[in-house]
Amino acid sequence: MCEIEYVSERWRDLLHCNHVDSFEALWQLEQDNWFEAPNRRRGGWSGVCRTTLALPGEGEVGVFIKRQENHVYHGWRHLFRPMATFEREYHNILAFQKYGIPTVDLIYFGQRKVGGKLRAILVTRELTGYQALDAYAGSFPASMDSLTRKKLFESMATAMRAMHARHFQHNCLYPKHLFIRNAEDHPVETRFIDLEKAKRWPLKRNVALKDLGTLHRHTEHCSKTDRLRFFLAYRQEKRLSDRSRKMLAAIMQGKKSHRDGNGKPSDSGELISRLQDAS
Repeated sequence: MCEIEYVSERWRDLLHCNHVDSFEALWQLEQDNWFEAPNRRRGGWSGVCRTTLALPGEGEVGVFIKRQENHVYHGWRHLFRPMATFEREYHNILAFQKYGIPTVDLIYFGQRKVGGKLRAILVTRELTGYQALDAYAGSFPASMDSLTRKKLFESMATAMRAMHARHFQHNCLYPKHLFIRNAEDHPVETRFIDLEKAKRWPLKRNVALKDLGTLHRHTEHCSKTDRLRFFLAYRQEKRLSDRSRKMLAAIMQGKKSHRDGNGKPSDSGELISRLQDAS
């Protein structure tokens, strides 16, 4: 069966009051007002719209509506029934919520075939007050004092440990997929978004290496010392243990362009020692 419909009980009245409590109504809503222009690949397309819905009573809430058509995943478990990538994200969001891993608030998921084409809709609440980690590029960490940076590292590290403790790999952990809330009246919070490629694996260490390696390669606007401090927070250590040194060496060696000033590949062990001493 390819037809699925899920509505969060918390948000059911919201959809009803805005007359978008059906697959057809959500498919038509803000259809041409793309927040992200549709990607056309995998034999179909997939795009995102943003809109606001009136809350029952008063006020409003921002929501993201992700729609796709024939945008499917072909895995060995889905040889005879290709899975819409949003169906995979839907299951991952529910799993993250079940295990207390911080992610988006799911409002609605629907999937069905229309005219022989597989359509899927995923609706989530906007993360108000959050910024993607890559929004700090150019100003991070200069715009933050050391205490704020420490809290941010600890928040990110706590979220990633929670994910990896359950053997989940985000599998696409770029800074734009880590959303941070850093408000004066709230503790720093981190949430994961875009779980289309997230996967659960039997071995925790391999899960961590892939995600940490991806994040390391795409946070070059952060100093090496700050990246080490984040890694220490993730490992819950004040100084690198032997096991952590090996793990960090594996992460750093995964980078394509580790080179010293002479154009030769740098010695990751020597670099780790220098970073450790600097911390």
